[in-house]
Amino acid sequence: MNKDAQMRAAINQKLIETGERERLKELLRAKLIECGWKDQLKAHCKEVIKEKGLEHVTVDDLVAEITPKGRALVPDSVKKELLQRIRTFLAQHASL
Repeated sequence: MNKDAQMRAAINQKLIETGERERLKELLRAKLIECGWKDQLKAHCKEVIKEKGLEHVTVDDLVAEITPKGRALVPDSVKKELLQRIRTFLAQHASL
């Protein structure tokens, strides 16, 4: 495991241990619902199913199709807020 991967693992472990990871996930869920992301992605899923036909779409196909769009639709403000929260967390737990 390279140094970068070790650092990521240590940060992730600390986020889990402190419960911060779950808090960040809840914040992300709330922000995505608030900005309409969930509704946009739901509409995109319906479009994909309509285009390909329900009997021709598997869950894996749908996930592969909507993942790039889902990531692109996350507002920059949400990304920035999460990044800031992670930076604050890391500053408070500098012993990593």
